[in-house]
Amino acid sequence: MEISEITRREAGRFLLTKQGLLGRHRFIGKEGALSYVRQAGCIQFDPVDVCGRNAELTLQSRVRNFRKNTLEELLYRDRRLVDYADKELSILPAEDWPFFSPYRERSVSLGRQFEGIGELEEECLRYIGEHGPVSSATLPIRGEIFWHSSMHWSGNWQGKSQAARSVLEQLYTDGTLVIHHKEGSRKYYDLASRHLPGEILSAENPCRTEEEWLCWRVKRRIGAVGMLWNRRSDALLGIDLPPERRNAVFGRLLAEGRIREVRVEKMRAPLYILSGDEPLLRDVLAGNTDTRERCEFLAPLDPFLWDRKLIEAVFGFRYSWEIYTPAEKRKYGYYVLPVLFGEGFAGRIEMAADRKEHIFRIRNVWYEEGVRVTKKLKSAILRGVHRMAVLNGCGEIRGEEVLL
Repeated sequence: MEISEITRREAGRFLLTKQGLLGRHRFIGKEGALSYVRQAGCIQFDPVDVCGRNAELTLQSRVRNFRKNTLEELLYRDRRLVDYADKELSILPAEDWPFFSPYRERSVSLGRQFEGIGELEEECLRYIGEHGPVSSATLPIRGEIFWHSSMHWSGNWQGKSQAARSVLEQLYTDGTLVIHHKEGSRKYYDLASRHLPGEILSAENPCRTEEEWLCWRVKRRIGAVGMLWNRRSDALLGIDLPPERRNAVFGRLLAEGRIREVRVEKMRAPLYILSGDEPLLRDVLAGNTDTRERCEFLAPLDPFLWDRKLIEAVFGFRYSWEIYTPAEKRKYGYYVLPVLFGEGFAGRIEMAADRKEHIFRIRNVWYEEGVRVTKKLKSAILRGVHRMAVLNGCGEIRGEEVLL
């Protein structure tokens, strides 16, 4: 069957099914969490923890029986995941480490431009070699250095920063150090050679040219969202893609049969899916997928939401993360999560965990215009709140009256 044009509802059902957000859970427990990160390529890390950090919220919406220590074990005990830059600060499969050698090469090259960084590196590595993992607070290097990180900055910003923090981040972006563990938002670093297999650390980048690397990265982002267009998109953040280069990459992926074009009703620009996802799309169109309703709260930086204009075009839902918006200009709140119910967005919810008192609070719920606020929907949201309370170690829920 040739796929010509699909409806927006079919596009939405495909995206939700691909993401594991509709029907029976496809991702279960630790192995499920790892499988989803592999499917997405990466999930973004953000340290803000109001009702769970972004990476934890991303996984809890898809992975049955997910707990916070599940992610910690995959990162810092099993070492099957690793903290590194991809779409900004991210968590990615350890086996993808070789693909990011261009980041590390750039870091080494830029880092050598700063006076004194070499001497600090020798001192830092000697100390870690003798004493083990350190943070910027426990590494006995004082003072400031003129430095900036090649991982987080465009290269136009430079200034003085704490010497201990600077040398640790320099060695981390170089790939010499990895994050050993975190205590809250504080990072502890150790030698990469102590924690990642030698065959991963010594492996060459499978992409032999920059063009191949860009194709690999764009294809990976298409797979992360599920369906993407060839236009400027936050889903491609962190990839150097001016329009001409982006067109060339999409053109090559299409010509080589690695992606397929899909037309969606009332959308001028075509969308693209991975060729490997074409059977899933056909199953969706034939009505052969599980469409049982679930209620899930999505993380602000969830891969599903990476292109918010696409989400608005397909689902009619407009979402803006207002964490950096001045309080007086916010329409909703500081840390508000989209509420997904079945095949659409029912609204948004603001929650917060008081871990000292073990109380989980529902601060507010906003329903989308036109959504029928039924007893079934309210009950589904409340069950979701209970799961969130468990995730955050809270035994009491307050604010249920906002659902009435």
